Amino acid sequence: MIQVENLTKNFGPYQALKGVSFHVNKGEILGFLGPNGAGKTTTMRILTGFFPATSGSASIAGFDVFDEPFEVKKRIGYLPENVPLYRDMEVEDYLRFVAGIKGVPVGDVKQKVARAMEDVAVTHMKRKLIGELSKGYRQRVGLAQAIINDPEVLILDEPTVGLDPKQIIEIRKLIKEMAGNRTVILSTHILHEVSLICQRVVIINEGRVIAEDTPENLTGKVRKSPHLIVRVGDEAPVDKVKAELSRINGVRKVEVKEDGAFQVEMEAGKDLRKDISAAVVGKGWELLEVRQLDLSLEDIFIKLVNREDRKEKAEV
Repeated sequence: MIQVENLTKNFGPYQALKGVSFHVNKGEILGFLGPNGAGKTTTMRILTGFFPATSGSASIAGFDVFDEPFEVKKRIGYLPENVPLYRDMEVEDYLRFVAGIKGVPVGDVKQKVARAMEDVAVTHMKRKLIGELSKGYRQRVGLAQAIINDPEVLILDEPTVGLDPKQIIEIRKLIKEMAGNRTVILSTHILHEVSLICQRVVIINEGRVIAEDTPENLTGKVRKSPHLIVRVGDEAPVDKVKAELSRINGVRKVEVKEDGAFQVEMEAGKDLRKDISAAVVGKGWELLEVRQLDLSLEDIFIKLVNREDRKEKAEV
């Protein structure tokens, strides 16, 4: 559905994008992840025809972004980081105006506007001035304008930025509901957001894609050896528990965490949960927990960025 190949973008001497390539499958929600200044918004603006790339190619639904921009724009809905709302217009009037700009047939405008307001739950606000709405409701109106033409592709740039926790949860729910048959690119620097909404992740840093995969597969690539968290009853001597766990065949290292839990690093391909359980219970200690320790997306991002930085320094 979306294909990006070797995009570069120069702003004078500054190169914002340095050969960005990725793809998005039809019906997929892709998390486009990176810190502020990584190149996310620049990529979004190129895909939506806001400005051209310096080099490279991009296509959406089979249409070239550079050679067939009007065909692309018919098929996308775009929510920029700063939503272009007219604060002195009423919600319904604004959406009618946007529908006209996007080429919605006159006979369909009423139905499309009503459907968009219903989808984002702002129908009861349709006679309100946009300037009188809360930030969360303005964001909902921004989502409504993005879907007013029933696009195949949604491109959302930092859709929850500046919202309070309740509003963030509501907007995330709306995005998941709106995806359906649509293909979605969700640009964000909030790692937790990606894990809740997206099926696949592209991580970008300093204008380069440094990873592209599912969160689960990224975890496996970053962590060479699996880890377990083991908790035992307070009566068990810490030193003896650590020594007993360390003796188990396949255990590489045992660390005692600040909260009293034991973090056990195992050899690659090993699953020692049964062995650990048997060892603890066999000593008469109370076993409270044995679980796999998964890396968070924050951990993955930091490790990947650090790895990329070391690679660049080695090449200099």
